[in-house]
Amino acid sequence: MRRGLGAVVLLGVAAIALGLDRSSVATVARSGASGLEESLVSKLRPAAAAAPGVQSAAASASLTNASSSQTTPGSSPPLPVLGAMPPLPRGATWLNGSPVSVEQLRGKVVLIDFWTYSCINCLRTLPHLRAWAEKYRNQGLVVIGVHSPEFAFERDLANVREATRKLKVTYPVVLDNDLAIWKAFQNRYWPAHYFIDARGQIRHVHYGEGAYARSERVIQQLLKEAGRKGGATALVDPKASGSQAAAPSGPLPSPETYLGFERADRFASGTLLPPAARNYALPADLALNHWGLAGRWWVDSEKATSSSPGGRLVYRFRARDLHLVLGPGASNRPVRFRVRIDGAPPGDSHGSDTDALGNGVVQQHRLHQLVRLRTGSERAHTFAIEFLDPGVQAYAFTFG
Repeated sequence: MRRGLGAVVLLGVAAIALGLDRSSVATVARSGASGLEESLVSKLRPAAAAAPGVQSAAASASLTNASSSQTTPGSSPPLPVLGAMPPLPRGATWLNGSPVSVEQLRGKVVLIDFWTYSCINCLRTLPHLRAWAEKYRNQGLVVIGVHSPEFAFERDLANVREATRKLKVTYPVVLDNDLAIWKAFQNRYWPAHYFIDARGQIRHVHYGEGAYARSERVIQQLLKEAGRKGGATALVDPKASGSQAAAPSGPLPSPETYLGFERADRFASGTLLPPAARNYALPADLALNHWGLAGRWWVDSEKATSSSPGGRLVYRFRARDLHLVLGPGASNRPVRFRVRIDGAPPGDSHGSDTDALGNGVVQQHRLHQLVRLRTGSERAHTFAIEFLDPGVQAYAFTFG
């Protein structure tokens, strides 16, 4: 059957060589072959076959879909074995407890959460993780946060310790500054949740926010497999506010936008130049999801640093929430700022890090919630922030 599918692809190549419509022929050949092959593989692969290492997201999804199709209505689908839990490196720094090894976790159900403390998607999953850790602790669940940093400031132990305290994360957290654990799991996303049974086997993986009911049912199922009986079956319903509140439903908001020149896009103030203090000016008009700088800024690979008082950042966005990852400069002095939405103070639409007049202060490197629209999130708005003191470091916009 693979040979036959290969023949289809070769026919597509021949058609392209003869000058036929290239996009349509190539698309049909590629999608038809890959879609049929994936369907066959998902049906023919044994649902419980163990893998030598952690399987990819596509393999995980195929196995889960294949096993789900074999269940009876009202029953929990059997969970596939996706590989063995990789070892945790010796010598790593742990918060909220002593270091643990894979061997010490045998007999426990383990939930590994890959996160970093300035990631908005990670922050919005924390209420459920905290609730699960508390609810199922006595039944044998161990939640472990693997803090894998994205920005340089997230490698600082003091920053992570303070963030963990403020976010009320009381379960064990291991610092993964060199991404050794990230690579061992072949992970690619923040947040990522790996569900591991009492025998040390990965049984379910979920990337990103959401699917909380499904994840909690997986926890219950693995605890039941481990012989834990009589536990509560009702699902948690944590209440969260500020940056940890659940994202709204509906159309996707404006995309995450980085301000360092290495990953920046949709920049509207001319050319974003490599490190040097330069003057930037805002354009007359700003298109949706575009942003600009005004004043004197130093831009490096991962951030933009204001070099003088009065530096401004502007973004044309569509979302309920607007967040900006900010930090004070090298002197670590607080930086005052003022926010405007469509030229006016935010009023009731201020975020948890601003007041109704739009005033706030940057004192730590972290994600700041600057806007929480009460109405009008379906429309485009112009966000502007002016830094009254020099030295602020701006890393990325995120939305919700």
